[in-house]
Amino acid sequence: MNRKEAMKIICDGINDEIIISANGFISRDLFSTLDKDSNFYMIGSMGLASSIGLGIAIKNPRRRIFVFDGDGNILMNLGSLVTIGSIQPRNFIHIIFDNHVHESTGGQPTTSNKIKISNIAQKANYKVFNVKTKKKLEEVLEKSKKERKPVLISINISRSKNTSGRVELSPIKIKNRFMKSIR
Repeated sequence: MNRKEAMKIICDGINDEIIISANGFISRDLFSTLDKDSNFYMIGSMGLASSIGLGIAIKNPRRRIFVFDGDGNILMNLGSLVTIGSIQPRNFIHIIFDNHVHESTGGQPTTSNKIKISNIAQKANYKVFNVKTKKKLEEVLEKSKKERKPVLISINISRSKNTSGRVELSPIKIKNRFMKSIR
């Protein structure tokens, strides 16, 4: 399963939930799969989707907050896992699309094939699910709805052959429509 296939499964199951998506191909794929006002596309700021998602989760405790992150992105900000785990937002779903490379910048390897992000998250008090198949992803998404603590779903994906086009919204437009949608 590639990132876009996994993302489509997730988007089909979460409707109008808030999504914070990491920069690069993750935001591009989300924009082409399910563009909506309650998506916040990162245009830069590598590694900060989880930190922004935490702030949104704290401010909106009655809504589930999804953070779409890549292995390269979360490795840039591992401290956020510890902060999220210690604060324990009950509405925080952290999706890691893990292909063991910084795909958006040319395919340089990450260390996620040696150091398991899900192990770090588990030690930081997340409920962790590891996924390799489409069917398992669908099952885990249902299970995650019942959790009352931060959830991390680590999805083992293959590199994509096709890339989505750039997000066709200005950063100001992304911010304004997002802020209006979460009020």
